[in-house]
Amino acid sequence: MGVGRGRWALRAAVVAGFATVVLFPSAAPATIQEQRERLPPPAEGCDDDIAGVWKSHQYDEAYRDWTVFMLNIQRVEGSDSALTGSIVNHSWDAPADAEEPPPCASFGNEWVVSMDARGTVSPDGRIFFGGVGAWRLDQIICNGGPGGYNLDNFSGQIDPELFEFQSVNNDGGRAVDDPTVFRRVRCLDSPPSPHVVTTPPPFYPDMDRGCSLF
Repeated sequence: MGVGRGRWALRAAVVAGFATVVLFPSAAPATIQEQRERLPPPAEGCDDDIAGVWKSHQYDEAYRDWTVFMLNIQRVEGSDSALTGSIVNHSWDAPADAEEPPPCASFGNEWVVSMDARGTVSPDGRIFFGGVGAWRLDQIICNGGPGGYNLDNFSGQIDPELFEFQSVNNDGGRAVDDPTVFRRVRCLDSPPSPHVVTTPPPFYPDMDRGCSLF
């Protein structure tokens, strides 16, 4: 374990309980902690506390599906408060023990959607970051897509000590103050990861499923 990762682990142990109770009063503490434990170690040493790529990874027991959100948050040049970027949602139907998408034959739908996003940050560090315009169906990996989709709207606080965006999602549909924990996984100036799930050329043998987005 590296020195930076060790510092993060110590800070997380001290602050996690407080953050769960204060920032997510209506959510079961186990749910928030489970989200945290699924996330990779944070990207440290970024020049900005807000700009970067932020990842969440959560399970919805009621709908029996998984969602990984990726927020690409950028500052708007010349503004102290305006944010811009994008939101990507990779979702799959699967039981609670399938943190990564299983083969297509063993479960339901898997798809990727994205949207442009805009937001603001207030002087006290309160963040709003939400989808604008039309959402895009980027890929159907297994079976079918979402059919319809409501734009996501995340609001909350970034904790620079934990490298977390502790938010709730409101999409005007099934997500009502839905607690969603993001961790910054890449600084803004880091090389971007692929955003497209590739499929084999026609002359390749059929495969059970495409490559996972994340």
